[in-house]
Amino acid sequence: MSFVRVDHSTVGRWWASLDRWTLAALLALVGIGYVMMLSASPAVAERIGASSRHMFLTRQVVYSLIAVIVMVGVSMLPVKWVLRAAMLGALGALALTAATLVIGTEIKGARRWISFPGGSLQPSEFLKPCLAVAVAWLLAEGKREGRFPGLLIAIALIGGVAWLMKQQPDIGMLAVIVAVFLAQVFVSGINLMWVVAGAGAVVGMAVLAFTLHGHVRSRVQRFLNPESGDNFQIRMSLEAFGNGGMFGRGPGEGRVKDVLPDAHADFVFPVAAEEFGLITCLLILGLFAFIVLRGLWRLMEERDVFVSLAATGLLVQFGLQAFINMGSSLHLIPTKGMTLPFVSYGGSSVVALALGMGFLLALTRRRPARGEEANPFTAGLRAPFPT
Repeated sequence: MSFVRVDHSTVGRWWASLDRWTLAALLALVGIGYVMMLSASPAVAERIGASSRHMFLTRQVVYSLIAVIVMVGVSMLPVKWVLRAAMLGALGALALTAATLVIGTEIKGARRWISFPGGSLQPSEFLKPCLAVAVAWLLAEGKREGRFPGLLIAIALIGGVAWLMKQQPDIGMLAVIVAVFLAQVFVSGINLMWVVAGAGAVVGMAVLAFTLHGHVRSRVQRFLNPESGDNFQIRMSLEAFGNGGMFGRGPGEGRVKDVLPDAHADFVFPVAAEEFGLITCLLILGLFAFIVLRGLWRLMEERDVFVSLAATGLLVQFGLQAFINMGSSLHLIPTKGMTLPFVSYGGSSVVALALGMGFLLALTRRRPARGEEANPFTAGLRAPFPT
């Protein structure tokens, strides 16, 4: 005879249905981010003349705590509330992103932030995960109800976002949003001609970005021909990887953080390489790969179209952002200012990523009668919006 303890509380049901391995990997990345800020941020703060050498570290601890709370809290939501939260978040983030063109603070030639006493907010960071979920619903509803123009509405929405991103400008963010959208369209089983048309549109957008935006053209030219311009950051980044070797020079012993302007943010990966070595870099890479691949594996059992498309979009977004950051540091792609999820310093970025991963954890929770179309969202699909 055996006895099984069943916890029917809200937390108990959440814990029993949660993908605990993915949560553990995400928390590991948050922990690595704290270690990297402990190592990189004092040198950066001292170089810019900050009043406290531990200013960035203190802020990152606060941001990380908020992020963990957001991620865990959102992961407890039922699927229908994930959609509702994402819809409201997308509307709010879209409005604030548009507001940056009027009241935004200009930094390095771009208006992406809204400043307020004590900090700033980058609304487009929150637009990414919310938009992925909202577009997934539009595509799913279009497949369920043939008369509903879900794909056309999604294209119009992405087009509007593309215009806003161009005006800021933020071509890197636009590239991620469009890539996520195309991945969702592909997974939805849409006609192949739409996929080809989308790929052609992406090529056209890339050509326009290269033609119209000087900083994009400069980065591409310097990537193709390193001698054509200033490649100081990339040279120092690659040097850091070489200096780190297999096991690194030791915590705090790196030198690249003393000269790289964004050693705590966009170029935190070279700092990890120099101080902790190749093994640690492979561990970080492995954590990102594990989260993406495990999420896709869990979706293989999923029959709910909305859940599959939303989770796919969130996973593509997460993995692509990590690839862009690490690829830029290793000179595999042209440089692009994009944070390494949960490892780089950042307020809006860290909290927005936590929101997206909270959505993912909520969507991939084991639900009653999984695989039999009997999940909390199924009944809601019979109406234009879940009730």
